[in-house]
Amino acid sequence: MRLIAFEALRAVDERDAYANLVLPPLLREARERGSLDGRDAALATELVYGTLRWQGTYDAIVASCVDRPLREVDPPVLDVLSLGAHQLLNTRIPAHAAVSATVELARAVLGDGRAKFVNAVLRRIAGDDLEGWLRRVAPPYDEDPEEHLGIVHAHPRWIVSALWDALGGGRKDVEALLEADNARPEVTLVARPGRARPEELLTGDAVPGRWSPYAVRLAEGGDPGAIDAVREGRAGVQDEGSQLVALALANAPLEGEDRRWLDGCAGPGGKAALLGALAAGRGAALIASEKQPHRARLVARALHGNPGPYQVITADGTRPAWRPGSFDRVLVDVPCTGLGALRRRPEARWRRRPEDLAGFAPLQRGLLAEALRAARPGGVVGYATCSPHPAETRAVVEDVLRHESAEPIDVRPLMPGVPSLGDGPDVQLWPHLHGTDAMYLALLRRT
Repeated sequence: MRLIAFEALRAVDERDAYANLVLPPLLREARERGSLDGRDAALATELVYGTLRWQGTYDAIVASCVDRPLREVDPPVLDVLSLGAHQLLNTRIPAHAAVSATVELARAVLGDGRAKFVNAVLRRIAGDDLEGWLRRVAPPYDEDPEEHLGIVHAHPRWIVSALWDALGGGRKDVEALLEADNARPEVTLVARPGRARPEELLTGDAVPGRWSPYAVRLAEGGDPGAIDAVREGRAGVQDEGSQLVALALANAPLEGEDRRWLDGCAGPGGKAALLGALAAGRGAALIASEKQPHRARLVARALHGNPGPYQVITADGTRPAWRPGSFDRVLVDVPCTGLGALRRRPEARWRRRPEDLAGFAPLQRGLLAEALRAARPGGVVGYATCSPHPAETRAVVEDVLRHESAEPIDVRPLMPGVPSLGDGPDVQLWPHLHGTDAMYLALLRRT
């Protein structure tokens, strides 16, 4: 179990892998060997995600317990120490068991010499609880509020600053957001209209979604693959915020024809599958475009069985494979830093850098500009991103509108019943307010 967690952490560290991609195969192989049961798998998952979520804070704690700069500690040793720190400070595992099991792991993967070092460091960490360590390693809030919140809530300082600016409000608001980022997200399903009913998904501990009429939440976790409709592709796993984005675009008022829809950044296919089902119910056709061939294959898999006409193409949205003015509705869910999905990809918070924003900026502006050109006059374009950072949301829309003929549409009436949607016309969703990823949506009408 701990060996599996260590192997997953090494893959994340060495190969820039994502835990949600590397951990399931490791767990599956262990189950097939008969060396892992359900409880062990759950603990291994908690160890991996918890350690990644709190990595920066654990680094600060470990740094105060060693007599050398942290950069001089070998990365595999740091991974073992972080695993041990998580067990000591953020689980109910007894301290003696956490130390002994982690030292045993260190002996197996690092050797006796470094296992002694791990033992010494973990015993120092075991001398206090998490609250006590945070008082030691975090600066006082009054002296440096962003660094204080960053260490206490395990976020890099620059992300704390960016989220605070995007959210507005005081300390209570931003702390609620940071805490929500550290909570284990629920698994949310979508019943694709015309193919499945939400009632089919309400098995076991499942409950209806909060906002989307097609959403069902697996409140106590569970295996989506055990549900017939999911296995058959009539339903899927999709955050409720993503569902709201697709529904708002589909329900935006439109004059004239409503026959051709485009998803211009369709991978991996969740929004495309929902849009395809909605389009089919109206007799409209969907073109789902994705630049990366492997992601285009995922889109094709998600859309397989859709009752209406659709086509999946491999194309670059900044170099369109379609004529201008071809579509009635267009969605571009653009590549971004992913700061709105830190609940699901905790390693991203330590991997991203402020300079990444500049790298995404030209692509985001180019995709939105071409999306507007792809829409007919009177057509609707949705600009979506899973980031609340102002540089990836309103700044992009405002820049493009200086050069393209379009006017904003108020998104808020298109998300009925959803509270705290701000002043409009665009919408920013939040984990702590809506229980969704921090999705952003602006709707624009081509003029």
